[in-house]
Amino acid sequence: MANSWDPEQVVSKEAARQLIERQFPELAPATIYPLGAGYDNTVYLVNERYVFRFPRRQIAVDLLRAEGRLLPRLADRLPLPISIPLFFGSPDATYPWLFLGYELVRGQLPVTLTHEERTRSTADLARFLRALHDFSAAEAAGLGVPNDVLGRLAIGKRKMALLDRVNQMETLNLYSSVGNLRRYAEKTGPIPLTKKKCLVHGDLHIRNIVIDQRHKVSGVIDWGDVHIGDPAVDLSIVYSFLPSSARAEFFSVYGEVSDATKALAKWKAVFTTVSLLLYGHDQQNADIVEGCGQSLDLILEE
Repeated sequence: MANSWDPEQVVSKEAARQLIERQFPELAPATIYPLGAGYDNTVYLVNERYVFRFPRRQIAVDLLRAEGRLLPRLADRLPLPISIPLFFGSPDATYPWLFLGYELVRGQLPVTLTHEERTRSTADLARFLRALHDFSAAEAAGLGVPNDVLGRLAIGKRKMALLDRVNQMETLNLYSSVGNLRRYAEKTGPIPLTKKKCLVHGDLHIRNIVIDQRHKVSGVIDWGDVHIGDPAVDLSIVYSFLPSSARAEFFSVYGEVSDATKALAKWKAVFTTVSLLLYGHDQQNADIVEGCGQSLDLILEE
């Protein structure tokens, strides 16, 4: 059975080098190091300084185009570093889509952290999301940022998919507390969205943040799902990254939200983390599986 993350195009290391050197000769001779592949993009580190992302699926192309317009306008308004596009690649005879090269956001992907280490990032994450969600939605729309056409918080539409994935996790023995996870998924019904929409990152989880040597969040990457939607989409990181003991502090800095928004954020955290865990298993990436298991523990601990 096909997976939602199966690629339509994969740019090899050599193909990436040729594309980059042909379109950006100032980077030649380019040293290329694979950084991995997500649902939508194949990613390479170039000359130890830049990150190039090549779409793997047609659906990612328009998203990358909007990202290229938005992020340069957004970067200086946010209190944490983000990916800033510097190189705008064009389709050619060997590759059918645009691609982007960014300044590298320094840091490491978090795998497993202690509650204390996670808590250190509480205020920084809150200030970051407050600034992001205060960015003008009208300005973002004018730059080509789409609305949420995927129904990311449509629990009624996505509940069966979540339960199916939980069953897969149980069959594969990927998570020790799968019973608690299933009970949560079964009892959660549709929750109303907020009326006021805002600019959101759209895919804020443990693979799209980086941490510094003190294990504090030091940057936010992969903006391919940026859209105008409900803030709960991003507030999911409060549940998948922070321990329950830090959440009151987060909302004291970010600003209070309704109980419905918190419930939506928790549900989104579960859906995203379960999907990411299965992706990690499919890709034989033990770090993703382990990190997602810890995220699920955090989500379910209250």
